[in-house]
Amino acid sequence: MPQKTLGYVQLEWTCPSCGSRNPGPQKACTNCGAPQPQDVEFEQAAEETLIADQAQAARAAAGPDIHCPYCGTRNPAGAQRCKQCGGDLVGGQARASGQVLGAHRSGPAQPVACPACGASNPATVFNCGQCGASLAETRPSQPAPQPSAAAPQGKKPLLIGCGIVLVLAICAFLGLAALGAFTPAKDVAGRVRSVAWTRTIAIEQLADARYDGWRDEVPSGARLGSCSKKLHHTQDSPAPGAEEVCGTPYTVDQGSGYGKVVQDCEYRVYEDWCNYTVREWRAFDEVKATGANLNPEWPSVRLSTGQREGEREEDYQVVFLGNDDKQYTYQTNNAADFARFVVGSNWELKVKGSSVVSAQKQ
Repeated sequence: MPQKTLGYVQLEWTCPSCGSRNPGPQKACTNCGAPQPQDVEFEQAAEETLIADQAQAARAAAGPDIHCPYCGTRNPAGAQRCKQCGGDLVGGQARASGQVLGAHRSGPAQPVACPACGASNPATVFNCGQCGASLAETRPSQPAPQPSAAAPQGKKPLLIGCGIVLVLAICAFLGLAALGAFTPAKDVAGRVRSVAWTRTIAIEQLADARYDGWRDEVPSGARLGSCSKKLHHTQDSPAPGAEEVCGTPYTVDQGSGYGKVVQDCEYRVYEDWCNYTVREWRAFDEVKATGANLNPEWPSVRLSTGQREGEREEDYQVVFLGNDDKQYTYQTNNAADFARFVVGSNWELKVKGSSVVSAQKQ
């Protein structure tokens, strides 16, 4: 899912020597002067204000700092030579970056009480205004969010429960079907007891048929009805008229004392969904012929103006009486196959249940 950058904010770090809180880009502790350690962990400020200064924003966007492989000095991203010793930074190690720190803290933070004297202080200051003690312990902690585009959520527990019931029902059905499929066919001797056939011809005529579909897929010559906007697809890139849907903003460590505030977004593209009418041949009636012999015939058809013959269907049935005094049925839609079964003839049958799978004349 693509990310949308809202801007950059300044992070903070805690001095391991004295416990004081410091601005992220600052290289040394304001309280004791200890250098920012190479493995320092940057954290969110109590209030995150997007950086308005263009030069500072450019530094924040540049990427993680690089530590000199010779003297360990921290250098800004893109530097070629160490600002402290002049060493080549090609082999330098870039700071870790890309960690999601938490949801963007855009609103004003509540005042905090000094852990030493109890005085109330603004959440944005690093030391108590009354006694000078570090306020590092008063900073709020927040778990990193699971970023996702803002989308309506349904009643998942109910849907999951219904899904489980449906899956169990399908599995039970498939199990029974599989049991029947693997039941072996048995051999039975049988005699043709009776035959029957049915032949059907559909009668079609032109009529209005109404359909729904995307406007660009409506066939030429169709009469277009009403249209409305409907979600066609979701994509990662913006498009004209697309709806941008973004999730909760969150802060990502840039590895330089700055954080990038981003949102995960998707773009919903809506298109015209229309109803339309076309003229097409549709079955409205049928004629049928039946018989109980081996001479099937097609029914005669009388067509009116604007009508035509449609699909033809044929169905043949042979009933056997087995040597076990049970009745078995053979179905086919092939006239030549059906013509083999003369009433009174004897056959070797393979049957499953009451159905004949195959038949061989004795």
